[in-house]
Amino acid sequence: MKFKNVLVANKNLNKLGGTETFTYSFIKELISKGYNVEYFAFKKGFVSSKIENDLGVSFMNKNSYDVIFSNHNKCVRHLSSKGLIIQTCHGIYPKLEQPSRFADAHVAISNEVLNHIQSKGYSGKVILNGIDCINYKPEKEINKKLKNVLSLCHSDEANEVISNACKQLNINFNSLNKYKNPIWNISKVINENDLVVGIGRSAYEAIACGRPILIYDNRSYSKSFSDGYLQKSTIDFSILNNCSGRYFKKKLDQNGIVKELKKYNSNDATFLRDFALNNLNVKTQINTYLEYANSVKKKNNYLISFFKSIFAFKLKIQLIFYNLY
Repeated sequence: MKFKNVLVANKNLNKLGGTETFTYSFIKELISKGYNVEYFAFKKGFVSSKIENDLGVSFMNKNSYDVIFSNHNKCVRHLSSKGLIIQTCHGIYPKLEQPSRFADAHVAISNEVLNHIQSKGYSGKVILNGIDCINYKPEKEINKKLKNVLSLCHSDEANEVISNACKQLNINFNSLNKYKNPIWNISKVINENDLVVGIGRSAYEAIACGRPILIYDNRSYSKSFSDGYLQKSTIDFSILNNCSGRYFKKKLDQNGIVKELKKYNSNDATFLRDFALNNLNVKTQINTYLEYANSVKKKNNYLISFFKSIFAFKLKIQLIFYNLY
């Protein structure tokens, strides 16, 4: 089947976040390939405005689409009657990331997520998070000796440990937290630093910018694990768990962070950039999504239709509520 009209959905697009930037990059690449794209979100705002103003993409106004690429099971349930729907699952813990029975197929952003999906009785395909490698690129050479560290960690506890480790090594410490000081063009900030500390999509964006990365954070939904300083010998393993720290599961204190920072090697920059181009490039990932969608057939499940009719009224009320507030 040749797709023409495509809908891309994310639960909310009012604030900056991982799935929000994923959605923006996804739409941008589909537009560049000539598809007619619209978007959906229960809550609009900062990111949806950028989608509309920067990309010229409108909010959902069609009754049906050739294919729907959706994050979050709540969106899947709401939109599944509008066309073939592919759900991308970005994690194993959040409720919204659990696979939906209303999806026609599932994409997992890591092998860890795929295993989780399969444990719930669903099949799926692994497609790594896609990064806009035109926007996220090396713009400045890193120092031969480590001088500047950027933390993209979400927790104050993690930042305190990293900050103290940097003081011990006489290294400049900088931090950004999307919940406290969000920046859209974060690639500019990444390029002002030699090494980045973070997990998940933050790590992928750093890799695309050719920045060595220390996989570490201390988030509320998961234990504080680390995959350490990424090297050629470890990156393929860390990717299996979305660079979450849950592959090697190192427990790092201040001394542990110091030890990992000492592994810094400016020569890793070229390898990391090449890895991003070959494995994380959104251009390649979108092609894989489209090929996968072409292999999927729309379910004809009367039980699902029954459930959808039950939830339809409730979801319409919720959508009205979100738009009002």
